[in-house]
Amino acid sequence: MSVSRTRALAVLTTVLAALSLAGTASAHGGSLAAGGRESLTIPTWLFLSTGGAAVGASFLLASFVTDRAFVERLHGWEAGLFDGGERLLLTLGRLLGLGGLVAVLVTGFLGPETPRTNLAILLVWAGWWAGLVIVTYLLGNAWSALNPFKTLAMLLPSLDYGYPERFGAWPSVVGLLVLIWVEVVSPLADQPRLLATVVAAYGAVTLAGAAIFGPTTWFQRVDPVERVFRYYGRFAPITRGTDGFRLRLPAMDLSTPRLVDGADEVAFVVALLWGTTYDGFVTTALWRDLSTPVVAAGVPPHVLYPVVLAIGFGLFLGAYRLAARFARRSADTYLATEALAVRFAPPLLAIAVGYHFAHYLGYFLFLAPALALAAVSPLSSPAAVPVYQLPAWFGAVGIVSVVVGHLLAIWVAHAAAYELFPSRLQAIRSQYPFIAVMVLYTMISLWIVSRPEVALPHL
Repeated sequence: MSVSRTRALAVLTTVLAALSLAGTASAHGGSLAAGGRESLTIPTWLFLSTGGAAVGASFLLASFVTDRAFVERLHGWEAGLFDGGERLLLTLGRLLGLGGLVAVLVTGFLGPETPRTNLAILLVWAGWWAGLVIVTYLLGNAWSALNPFKTLAMLLPSLDYGYPERFGAWPSVVGLLVLIWVEVVSPLADQPRLLATVVAAYGAVTLAGAAIFGPTTWFQRVDPVERVFRYYGRFAPITRGTDGFRLRLPAMDLSTPRLVDGADEVAFVVALLWGTTYDGFVTTALWRDLSTPVVAAGVPPHVLYPVVLAIGFGLFLGAYRLAARFARRSADTYLATEALAVRFAPPLLAIAVGYHFAHYLGYFLFLAPALALAAVSPLSSPAAVPVYQLPAWFGAVGIVSVVVGHLLAIWVAHAAAYELFPSRLQAIRSQYPFIAVMVLYTMISLWIVSRPEVALPHL
């Protein structure tokens, strides 16, 4: 192992060790947005069964659409928006990204210590992980241009060592799970200096990796954040083609063959879906009740949380791969189980989009006024911090977004099946196990968004 990689790993290990011992966690900035989810007034069983039935019924309706030409036209429809200006937009994006990085580091170390008045905390959690991700799947992916670490990596020399092909996308899977763990268990939303330190450490690891393997390889294969935005961007209606920016129907690009290619990328999609689910699950009363006796028995919370994260990921991935195995039988096809798992993984991104929107839209809107004020006065700490109080009906938005995400996932899976199988009966029967898994994911997601949010226990 080279000296640069050794130093990068040492920095990452030190930061993670410090995070596991530092302060009180706030779960993706949960302490910033008071209130959170509220419980429903209707019986939970009725709510969940209705949501699951809606998803199942949508599959039945989609099954009646058997015209392959119509499906291909719908998914292949595009309209030109404008041609030219990409270089200017790319330059502006890079400058804006570098400015955002400087703002996070400066205000993180020198700005106010109150979370709701510190620009670094508000910009990372409300502006970036909530707001920019939402913009990415509602409009298009701008992170490739905004990413300040990519901009810096392109300016630095590179050794361009060959990337081990056997690693594939697995480092990005591990990296995503580590980031989810750090996000949940650490007090990053309460301590600006710690947040700035983590951002600097992440940048050091990223630049070291890009210097060793080359920026293109690192951001294409290894960097988990870049992959998250790239996958979410494939849901968006705006894309950049060879002849400029083009408009398409939302989620239709998820049916493109080889969008996900291999078991490693399937695992990343499932990890992305599970990560947001886990983020919400650990703020439910059920998790508090289940974890309290375990912690009381002597299991450290900082051990329990990553163990449950890993177990949940294994269960989600195992359920999906089991569905792929049964799909091979139900479709009576010669295609391998792995080929089916790869082909039907992209529709899960629509589910991830729906749940992210449900989980973070209210969070972003609540903190948007505070973010705007902090951007205007980044080094001051006003006595009164403005926030947007969500209306009582807003909880329905999250429920609708979860259901819509799953409905789009079913349609994309339907289109993928018709592209994959020559027989209409095979195409329909191949979807049975995947629909069952999607219904399961739907009911879990709906249950979480219907539960009142509680403080993260034991941390």
